[in-house]
Amino acid sequence: MKTSDALDIQPEVPTFCGFVAIIGRPNVGKSSLLNVILKKKISITSFKPQTTRHQILGIKTNDNVQTVYVDTPGIHLHVKKALNRQMNKVAEQALIDVDAVVFVVEALQWTQEDAFICKKLQQITSPVIIALNKIDLVKEKEQLLAFMGKLAKELPSAQVVPISVRKRIQVAELEKICLSHLPQSVFYFPEDQSMNHSEQFYAAEIVREKIMRLLAKEIPYACSVQIETLTHEDNIVHVNALIWVEREGQKRVVIGEKGTKLKAIGISAREDLERFYGKKVCLKLWVKVKEGWSDNLQVLQSMYA
Repeated sequence: MKTSDALDIQPEVPTFCGFVAIIGRPNVGKSSLLNVILKKKISITSFKPQTTRHQILGIKTNDNVQTVYVDTPGIHLHVKKALNRQMNKVAEQALIDVDAVVFVVEALQWTQEDAFICKKLQQITSPVIIALNKIDLVKEKEQLLAFMGKLAKELPSAQVVPISVRKRIQVAELEKICLSHLPQSVFYFPEDQSMNHSEQFYAAEIVREKIMRLLAKEIPYACSVQIETLTHEDNIVHVNALIWVEREGQKRVVIGEKGTKLKAIGISAREDLERFYGKKVCLKLWVKVKEGWSDNLQVLQSMYA
């Protein structure tokens, strides 16, 4: 072998891949954090708690590192309905066999739900990073330091990282810490894949997000969305979606006077979907009643299969 040939041989670069669970009580910014890290909208958001109902994987691949972020429903204590119990179950299952856990806590806010999650985290062996979110809203930095001290006592082995998802403060630093816990491994997903769910799931979630945002006071949780058909043509995507509610009165609210609310939901959802696909979307929505769906486990399993 010639010397020049030997110099052309490059050592194989090791790859790193692992799972990072993002957990916390409802409405602390878990889904927003995932979207900022991935620099694209993967998980829907709203100002209403319990917006996320599923375990959503956001996949980020950079060079020889692939991080699989697990976005989870907010864990809550009041589990009156089957939907609430199912969401808690999904969130707690995310703690199994992950390489790190990001526990999102709102600055200066420590609730019974935070304490409940903290006890769960004390029982796991995975490293925990506390993402102290919304620090941009804290005026007195002494209060913030005192709160960080409280968190250090609650989870002594955890690393506390003050962040602001909204202002993009220290999110990159949080991501670096997550990467440091990833094991050497082959990639679990193709390098161009950014989420685990189908486009039908994503389309349904976008429609549900618009309902949550436009009808937050009237229909907080009593709706679900199913995609009946989703087909691609050359320059357009056709989507037909069913919005399920629990009562006739809710159906009237979603449709609105002369269809104004349903039209607004459709326009807003279509705009998001067109950004996602990069082409025109024809979105058609219908509203139907399925009584008691949120408290019927069999119905939930069929609707969320």
